[in-house]
Amino acid sequence: MKLNAGIITEKLMESKLFYMEKLGFGVTFENDFYLLMHTPNKQTELSFLLPHHQSQQPFFQKPYNGQGMYLTIEVDEVDNIYKDLKNKGVDIKVELRDEPWGDRHFAIEDPNGIGIDIVKYSAQE
Repeated sequence: MKLNAGIITEKLMESKLFYMEKLGFGVTFENDFYLLMHTPNKQTELSFLLPHHQSQQPFFQKPYNGQGMYLTIEVDEVDNIYKDLKNKGVDIKVELRDEPWGDRHFAIEDPNGIGIDIVKYSAQE
């Protein structure tokens, strides 16, 4: 089983540029109403769909309303990614920090208002 999260949004181009330029994602497939992107290691995908598109069933037409969703990106080099994103001028919403349960992470926001938690998981001893 494989999971692909999808976001219904008017901001296809903004999303494409953000995920490519800031996070190094690539484009798996793209047409005028749908964008499928993959992480740099090509292990995970994220899709974007224009709202109210006639090719889609009504269930898949309502746009994301800007609340109640987040993404987590697990990385090995969280400090390096943090520095890279700061250098690229990305607004850091939660500064780099260590949690009592062992995670080291920070958070940013994509063009759709979705929080992205970038984390290095650590086994708690």
